[in-house]
Amino acid sequence: QVQLVESGGASVQAGGSLRLSCAASGFTYSPYYMGWFRQAPGKEREGVAFIASDGSTRYVDSVKGRFTISQDNAKITLYLQMNSLKPEDAAMYYCAAEVRRRYADIPWAWFQYSYWGQGTQVTVSS
Repeated sequence: QVQLVESGGASVQAGGSLRLSCAASGFTYSPYYMGWFRQAPGKEREGVAFIASDGSTRYVDSVKGRFTISQDNAKITLYLQMNSLKPEDAAMYYCAAEVRRRYADIPWAWFQYSYWGQGTQVTVSS
């Protein structure tokens, strides 16, 4: 039903920028949450940035001030603008969505999301 298609992953130098995109389909007018997770080899999947259908956002501390999540409401396309990239940001980045459950706060744990994209690889060289 809900499909997520990611793009934008690449190899960049530290200090550079990337913009990831996630095209979503299968949504209705009902509220939803979308977000970006990342997982580096040997590490747990980490929530990075999230946005609700009302425009509210949530970020992990390590990316605040550097990453910006946004959405195109008409097309339900999710973006992650990543600036001042660090080697620690290198990971597989996943787009995720939740359209059924409702939360007082924007969820940021991987098990709170029902739909996932295939992932896009971000590599950052020092």
